Amino acid sequence: MGRRGGPEPVPGLVVVDKPAGWTSHDVVARVRRLASTSKVGHAGTLDPMATGVLVLGIGRATKLLTYVVGHDKSYDATIRLGQSTVTDDAEGDVTSEADASAVTDEALRAAVADLTGDIQQRPSAVSAIKVDGRRSYARVRGGEDVELPPRPVTVSRFDVRAVRRSGPVVDVDVTVDVSSGTYVRALARDLGAALGVGGHLTALRRTRVGGIDLAMARTLEDLGAVVEGGETMPRIPLADAASATLPVLEVSDRDATALGFGQWIDAPGLDGTAVAIAPGPRAVAIVEPKAGRAKPAVVFEVASASSAPGPSAPPAAAE
Repeated sequence: MGRRGGPEPVPGLVVVDKPAGWTSHDVVARVRRLASTSKVGHAGTLDPMATGVLVLGIGRATKLLTYVVGHDKSYDATIRLGQSTVTDDAEGDVTSEADASAVTDEALRAAVADLTGDIQQRPSAVSAIKVDGRRSYARVRGGEDVELPPRPVTVSRFDVRAVRRSGPVVDVDVTVDVSSGTYVRALARDLGAALGVGGHLTALRRTRVGGIDLAMARTLEDLGAVVEGGETMPRIPLADAASATLPVLEVSDRDATALGFGQWIDAPGLDGTAVAIAPGPRAVAIVEPKAGRAKPAVVFEVASASSAPGPSAPPAAAE
């Protein structure tokens, strides 16, 4: 239901070009007001200083967000060498300084190469990771020293686009493609550490989440102008959003009804998680392979009693 007890909101994804200074929660709150529904969520937090692609789901599309957030991501960033901060970015106090003017381009390239590929990364202490039930950043803000254990991540691209030297600091503009769970702040910290001068992130712009990029994003001002003009806030339809997020399994209306009842359907060629798309197109369910069949993991289109399948429909399967 909508926030005011109205009809179920039209499901879909909204891609926002998040402005600097806003938290992800701020953006969600704004879109809730624009869409007149409380059923809005986001896929992957962006820090307040960061800008760029923030994917939001409305209505039933919130069920898709778990799958969106697991995709790889692309960022444009600026790393400042010569200064370390408590947060590994420009929002934290400087904890140490060193003269980075002697860092050569060759040394920089070598350090970047060592941070490319499959690596072990220690997340920033001011992350949302929980330590004994409390967020790591909350422990740090409470005065605790927190060092999180390293974990495997993949940096499939780490390109240096420009190097700007200004006295004792060096600003490095980079583009990175990273797996889900990678902290670009930690890349900045580790690059500075590898060069012996310290480093932190001064700018971050997310340009892509999986198949969703900045070309699909709208500013909050644009979205507000549309709504103020009397139109419905634009969104990517659920079927299109799901198809851009997961492989597609095309199903018949009959199979769509079965999935809507939580039943399994025959799908001998299915080899991974996919979205079942029925004629329309309609996103019916997210399905997983199970012994040559498709098992609904998330149902978007719940079948009604009046559409119950006949005797020849695939029976419900048990584990």
